Amino acid sequence: MNVAEVQSVDIYFLDQAEVSETNKDGRRLVTTILPPDIIEEETGQYSVTFYLETPIFTIGNYLDIWNIVIRTDENPIAITNNFIIWPDLWYTDIRPLVYDFSFDVRPNKLRKGSIRYLIIGIHPNVPKASDLVRYYENIATISPLKIYIQMQCVDCMPASQDLRLIIDGAPVDYREKCTGFYQFDTTDLPCGVYSVWFEMQFGDSVYVSDLQQIQVY
Repeated sequence: MNVAEVQSVDIYFLDQAEVSETNKDGRRLVTTILPPDIIEEETGQYSVTFYLETPIFTIGNYLDIWNIVIRTDENPIAITNNFIIWPDLWYTDIRPLVYDFSFDVRPNKLRKGSIRYLIIGIHPNVPKASDLVRYYENIATISPLKIYIQMQCVDCMPASQDLRLIIDGAPVDYREKCTGFYQFDTTDLPCGVYSVWFEMQFGDSVYVSDLQQIQVY
């Protein structure tokens, strides 16, 4: 698409610490690129160059928002894209790429009416060579993680799995190294035992955890 003007490109980091009612995805402005540094490669194609210097840029999810004017007599519009900064996964070996991951969750008992963070631990099951462990810890840090919670109390809920599924693949976006945090609100849930499991994707591989249990009492 050809445009009359690219006014700026804003780079935002999606910071979980900044999430609020008015900032749903926790975006925090990192830098703004102005027209002298915006290059028109050819008609309708533009590019910018910026350096991923620490501590300005860290590992995580970002937005690049292009503020453009299509016609000089129209108001600017914003075009939003996503990108991810990954750790330096330099490790290579003749062994299979991934061995496995295991997961745990705590606490496993919650009083009804409480709103608590479920703490999800991700553990690479690999040989303990420090470089190899660090490689898979990096994978666990940046790979998308989802949580599923299903009620087990078949006497008080229909037997259909779809109707007993309380949380269906919700993203666990609040991450710190090999730990994820998911806020679990039990206020409107019946007391009982719930199955919980996790799904993590890395490239074309999907890792699904064993079933674990938590209790609302």
